[in-house]
Amino acid sequence: MLCLKILPFLLVLHMELSKAFPVPSEHSEEKNAKIVQKYLEKFYQLPSNQFRSTKKNSTSMIVEKLKEMQRFFGLKVTGRPDVETLEMMEKPRCGVPDSGDFMLTPGNPKWKHTDLTYRIMNRTPQLSQAEVERAIEQAFQVWSAASPLTFTRMEHGDADINIAFVERDHGDNSPFDGPNGILAHAFQPGQGIGGDAHFDAEETWTQTSSNYNLFLVAAHEFGHSLGLSHSTDPSALMYPNYAFREPSSYSLPQDDINGIQAIYGPTDNPIQPTGPSAPRTCDPRLTFDAATTLRGEILFFKDKYFWRRHPQVRQVEFNFISLFWPSLPTDIQAAYEDFDRDLVFLFKGNQYWALSGYDIQPGYPRDLSNYGLPSTVQAIDAAVFYGGKTYFFVNNQHWRYDNQRQSIDPGYPKSISSAFPGIESRIDAVFQQDYYFLFFSGPRYYAFNLVARRVTRVARSNLWLNCR
Repeated sequence: MLCLKILPFLLVLHMELSKAFPVPSEHSEEKNAKIVQKYLEKFYQLPSNQFRSTKKNSTSMIVEKLKEMQRFFGLKVTGRPDVETLEMMEKPRCGVPDSGDFMLTPGNPKWKHTDLTYRIMNRTPQLSQAEVERAIEQAFQVWSAASPLTFTRMEHGDADINIAFVERDHGDNSPFDGPNGILAHAFQPGQGIGGDAHFDAEETWTQTSSNYNLFLVAAHEFGHSLGLSHSTDPSALMYPNYAFREPSSYSLPQDDINGIQAIYGPTDNPIQPTGPSAPRTCDPRLTFDAATTLRGEILFFKDKYFWRRHPQVRQVEFNFISLFWPSLPTDIQAAYEDFDRDLVFLFKGNQYWALSGYDIQPGYPRDLSNYGLPSTVQAIDAAVFYGGKTYFFVNNQHWRYDNQRQSIDPGYPKSISSAFPGIESRIDAVFQQDYYFLFFSGPRYYAFNLVARRVTRVARSNLWLNCR
């Protein structure tokens, strides 16, 4: 599927790449050109013969397809293969295109009956037969809970949905590409191969957060088997890129519930399901659970997600916490960067974790009592580090911890308003930048000048996410 095309195309891509950013070598230029070509052909219907006409037409088609891809993923729409675009193209994902043949329209493909059957044709040797069957069954249950559909496994005979682990070219005109890259694909409802789901047998399939969790990938693919296309919502199950989420507590997001019910109607259960929705970045009511700097970046946490703001990149990334740290809990309550030790600490309840860069350090989580806070403090609202001291905020009070002496300073707790005039509300999050504490309370932030000892600016919190 991902094959090398002809030289003129590579020359066009070379020109576009050079506009986007400096490339260190001719080899990497050619490699990046191939990545773009393959990705757009596979997922955005770039005609493989389009660039055989004229250079002008070829460049125009490439630019338009790149813009289409960038719009889908919420990237800056440049029409050029910049660094962010190339990084997105190299993420593991589903093999179904993001537009074209697998869209709901035209035709709105759907099954004419709601009592569907499936058959597992073979299994991956990395999991037992029982583990594969359980993962597949749970993946179907995700959809049956939100719709009138039922799913019955067949041992023999013709089923509506056939499930197979296959390698490379397997006879459906959509070869797999080996480990990583394309993980699986499925076909929209219909006769013959319609509804069937294929999984790349060369991937490492697991039941855990390592490599690729079979339940999560299967649940996504079965969405295609039922007639759903890809979603642009990063929190949706039908988002094309793979992201780990804890299977034991998995709940179908609202975007996917809306999609499946638009095709088949609501579930027959009198209690209709409601699923989690991702926070809207530019919602004027947006609040943060925690915030911290990390080696020049700023991280904002909310529910199971976080935003990542880099000083040299205009686009603010939005990701699942589990995509970066599968072992961390959701709903992080506080965070701070210890500049002296080059560590970031994350808090939830009475536990905390330490990061070096993006790596969780061994020996964590640890107990909040290590900081010497009173036993009545079982969780903190926010934390920040400055001048060798760590400030912990709880309700309307705060404590100051001396990192060298490893104890709480005498005279604490103190009221927040007495130490930080102008900060009258409970603190949701805080981080330090230059000579400011940036306090977040509700949908607003307060810039507290540590030299002048006063609030010098109040504005909407989502301005930090480049919202206007």
